Amino acid sequence: MSTQDAPAPRHQRPDGVSDETVEALGKLSEALEAVEEARGALYAFHRLSGHADLQVGEAADQLREAGHGGLADRLETELVGRNVIDGRWTFQIVEDYDEHYYATFKDLERSARDELIEGKTHVFEAEMKEDRRTHGRRHHEATPEG
Repeated sequence: MSTQDAPAPRHQRPDGVSDETVEALGKLSEALEAVEEARGALYAFHRLSGHADLQVGEAADQLREAGHGGLADRLETELVGRNVIDGRWTFQIVEDYDEHYYATFKDLERSARDELIEGKTHVFEAEMKEDRRTHGRRHHEATPEG
């Protein structure tokens, strides 16, 4: 069997590991992927909110130049630089998420893999690939040439 006909060692199930364990770690990996996606959405929220704040500041400047000083003042004092939730700008929300949830999630997921499958990654997915690919067929290799 060539090296392309078997998953990379980092994706192979260690001896004695049950199907249930691999499935559970696959589910934990899937959950981590969802958390990664949520984190991306949170960063997008952070960037979009910050961009909007800068645009409101520019709009206030333009309104002032157009002779609407009262409205410009109101935008600047009530909206520009305003906390998006009580006491926090979006960077603080991102920091709290990263430090209190994301980091804990990543640490526990890695600890579970270290304890149960020698730290290997994507074992569930690699086994799914083995079940679904057409062995021996081009573009169905288990691992890339290299």
